[in-house]
Amino acid sequence: MTTETTAVHGGRLVARRLAAHGVTKLFTLSGGHLFSVYDGCREEGIDIVDVRHESCAAFAAEGWAKVTRTPGVCALTAGPGVTNGMSALGSALQNHSPMLVLGGRAPAMRWGQGSLQEIDHVPFVRPLTRFAATAGSTAEIPALIDEAWAAAVRPHSGPAFVDLPLDHVFMEAEDERGDEEPAARPAPPVPDLARALTLLADAERPVIMAGTNLYWGHGEDALRELVERRGIPVFLNGLARGCIPADHELFFSRARSTALKGADVALVVGVPMDFRLGFGKSFGDDTEIVAIDVAEPERDHPRAPAAELYGDVAAILSGLAEGGGAGGGGGNGLREWVETIRAVEREKRDAERELREDPRAPLHPMRLYAELGEVLDRDAIVIGDGGDFVSYAGRVIDSYEPGCWLDPGPFGCLGSGPGYALAAKLAHPDRQVVLLLGDGAFGFSGMEYDTLARHGVNVVGVMGNNGIWGLEKHPMEFLYGYSVAADLRPETRYDQVVEALGGHGELVREPGEFRGAMERAFAAGKPALVNVLTDPTVAYPRSSNLA
Repeated sequence: MTTETTAVHGGRLVARRLAAHGVTKLFTLSGGHLFSVYDGCREEGIDIVDVRHESCAAFAAEGWAKVTRTPGVCALTAGPGVTNGMSALGSALQNHSPMLVLGGRAPAMRWGQGSLQEIDHVPFVRPLTRFAATAGSTAEIPALIDEAWAAAVRPHSGPAFVDLPLDHVFMEAEDERGDEEPAARPAPPVPDLARALTLLADAERPVIMAGTNLYWGHGEDALRELVERRGIPVFLNGLARGCIPADHELFFSRARSTALKGADVALVVGVPMDFRLGFGKSFGDDTEIVAIDVAEPERDHPRAPAAELYGDVAAILSGLAEGGGAGGGGGNGLREWVETIRAVEREKRDAERELREDPRAPLHPMRLYAELGEVLDRDAIVIGDGGDFVSYAGRVIDSYEPGCWLDPGPFGCLGSGPGYALAAKLAHPDRQVVLLLGDGAFGFSGMEYDTLARHGVNVVGVMGNNGIWGLEKHPMEFLYGYSVAADLRPETRYDQVVEALGGHGELVREPGEFRGAMERAFAAGKPALVNVLTDPTVAYPRSSNLA
């Protein structure tokens, strides 16, 4: 541990604490309030990755968290820089993504006199963060960074914000913390498993529904142990996708409604009973629910669980695995239950075959994804940024490893994709990173293809271009017989836009053109967009409601 104290400017103090926490990338859009932070990062060996809009910098920080399970960091300049990043803060809060946002701020010495971009960020970012504070002096900066970091990673994890007044980050102070590493956080105690073990012992039709906090809790190995020891069928959503490989004999996806409704005991692991689970009504009326999570819920469960276990998710799942056989002792009753689910799964997959082989042009999204599945590596990272187009992907694209499926999550913010993809490829440069884009979503952050090109980040985008806001147009026409504000320009050449920004572009009109276009995109060695014209008459069959 370094003990000498050296006077350095506030930006260098910021960078030294980031480096002590293992940070290697800072996502940002250039702003004068942040110059000293940039200087500090340059001196400390932290890469500065600049983008074209602050929302992308913030989404890239969240994306880094999602693919590495360590906090991502972005720096947003004062005023509109911070406000441009607020959607990503909301997304990270609901996704429990740990991230640290550094805000530029007008100088404290001139506060209240009308400096450029002077506004107090903390009151309006506080509802979107786990921690939000302003540095009161240069000397306070190191401790404040550490405090924010601790808040970001503490369950439930999420975003933290530190505001850095211009004068404080340019002035000097003694670096008393040196290069000391932060103290490790002790593991939480394992709760009493007795009630859950009793429920499992009596269960004849158990099921596991696991979500994002399983991933944040590093629970995938323990989940697999539990699934295999007890023979329990498992369903995954959110960031939990891939925590059990899609080709595992006890993983299911299409039969979820049948399994959740028919289960007598459901282990609900790291996922809230929100709209995605029908506010608890996706389960049968008599289903006994065991709620398992990294920490107590932030809001009441919409239906009362029979047992609640909060803390170290991996330890909890291991304890449940070791506590005796599943319902029926793993015997005929459980095998029959699994075979019932498997039969439904098989039937639903067979019913998709016609759409996956659909010869139409423009393409049906299901045909597109059938073709895409043939060119994806097993460890490919797939990112969804769109409405109906990405809904189809969420239904049929398989994941085999943790951290391989990223979508906006329950906040549902379009435009997150390029930032996620930028971070994913920087974190895993040797893996395929495929960005699935609706043509509507492209309008939010399509200019970030310039960012990808400038930094040599060869992400491959696949666009479903149907010329409409499909998520709105079809439901509105169903309700009213007409739609407004739901049409885009048909057959827009977004691939040519990407080419103009320094990338590689492909246009696909026929199903037979897709495979070759993807192979050329992967081989291009630069960011690419495969612009696929899809059928605007196709509407995703939704079973969940907005509220």
